[in-house]
Amino acid sequence: MAPPRKALIAVTSAHAPLYPDGKETGMLHRLRPHSRYADLEQGLFVTEALHPFNVFREAGFAVELVSENGTYQADWLSQQKEWLSGDDQTFGIFFASAGHASLIDYPDAKGLQNIASDMFSDGKIISAVCHGGAIFPGIIDPSTGKSIIAGKRVTGFTTQGEEEEGVLDTIKSWHRPTIEAAAASAGAICTSIILCAYRIDANHEADISPPGPWDSFTQTDGLIVTGANPASAHATAVAAVEAFNKL
Repeated sequence: MAPPRKALIAVTSAHAPLYPDGKETGMLHRLRPHSRYADLEQGLFVTEALHPFNVFREAGFAVELVSENGTYQADWLSQQKEWLSGDDQTFGIFFASAGHASLIDYPDAKGLQNIASDMFSDGKIISAVCHGGAIFPGIIDPSTGKSIIAGKRVTGFTTQGEEEEGVLDTIKSWHRPTIEAAAASAGAICTSIILCAYRIDANHEADISPPGPWDSFTQTDGLIVTGANPASAHATAVAAVEAFNKL
């Protein structure tokens, strides 16, 4: 029997300042050198949930959103003009949306991880975009006792992107790994859009990566569908629907 045509989008409950001293650096500073938003908090990057929500609804899915503690706070950046709990048996797609704050709560979000683990065991699609991949190390495949991305090709927000934003020190202060480091620790084969370039898969088809960390890019490996960054939110949801339709 086919899985329910119903998608569950996970959103982060966490929120924290990305630039604690109120000074943007790197790419964001170059884009907005006089920004008055620098000291505001990160949370859910709205478009990383909104775009998949729209894709799923247009594809005929019923959609619900869930966070670990039932709350969320929108990321201030995702509200600028430049961007504009459930029973796992009733869903066919689990989609982890993101925002930098996902690095804080997703690694310990046992409720969300258990839902995704059960859905994976039932042969359903597990997907994440950008920093949403922080949830993967804790989503365990009961048949192996390892993360569901062990041995899988995945993508997510790159360390290069964190460097361009000038936020690596902030992430270290949270005592959290980057997405690339988290994926590597979970045994994933391919952890960045750069490393994915021209990798030949079992069907002798090349994975062609975009030229940099801000270009839309997705990876699908079996039940696992991942996207690289905010620009990939729409494409990742489309890929998740395509994977679902093949079940």
